[in-house]
Amino acid sequence: MFVDSHCHLDFPELAGDLPNILTSMAENRVGRALVVAVSKPEWGRILDMVRPHEHLYASVGVHPDYPDTEEPTVEDLVLAASDPKVVAIGETGLDYYRGSEPFDWQRERFRVHVRAARQTGLPLIIHTRSAAHDTLAIMAEEGADQVGGVMHCFTESWEVAEAAMAMNFFISFSGIVTFRNAVELQEVARRVPLDRMLIETDAPYLAPVPFRGKRNDPSKVKHVAEKIADLRGIPVTEVEAHTTANFFQLFHKAKVAHSA
Repeated sequence: MFVDSHCHLDFPELAGDLPNILTSMAENRVGRALVVAVSKPEWGRILDMVRPHEHLYASVGVHPDYPDTEEPTVEDLVLAASDPKVVAIGETGLDYYRGSEPFDWQRERFRVHVRAARQTGLPLIIHTRSAAHDTLAIMAEEGADQVGGVMHCFTESWEVAEAAMAMNFFISFSGIVTFRNAVELQEVARRVPLDRMLIETDAPYLAPVPFRGKRNDPSKVKHVAEKIADLRGIPVTEVEAHTTANFFQLFHKAKVAHSA
């Protein structure tokens, strides 16, 4: 089976169509999906969504691109992460693409998430955009390597990938890797070891070719795997097997949630 390691099924574009999405996932052999939080008020809603479905999991976190939202404390994150369905902390990180300094609030928010991850022992889901240097620096300063995690929707250089992998992080590829102009990212996808790789949709966004520009959902994650297999000249079943095994290795609590 395939696993979508990062999606937003609670977003308005998808939340009202969950039964059809789950059917489509089954038809496309997508057996698990991780529904990732971006703001504190939605944590409960995500848990209500995933709890009835043994093949859906949740994270708790606050996205760096949300300046005017309730700040989580370490204690907030630790308490929320005690739910059996919560398998990760995030998404968190830094995003300097919009706005300008001072971004001290982003950096402090990121540090809070890393500290919560260390306290819970859960992996981090990291978002970084136009901020790779500071992202890696805070990861190192706060001991993110002690829990590891994933660099989600990776679009950075091979050097950034190497640095993240050295801190026990996986590299996750989204539909962007299927885009014709993503030449540098495709080279990274050729080089990342299969045992350090995940795949995702980031649905409802970034639909892979041949669905680019349309609504994305977890059933389409197999097209990401197919593109990576094509880039590497290997069977898609090899990408499927490795990325699925990697998901359960990283999100180790998922097995507990599955049996709960």
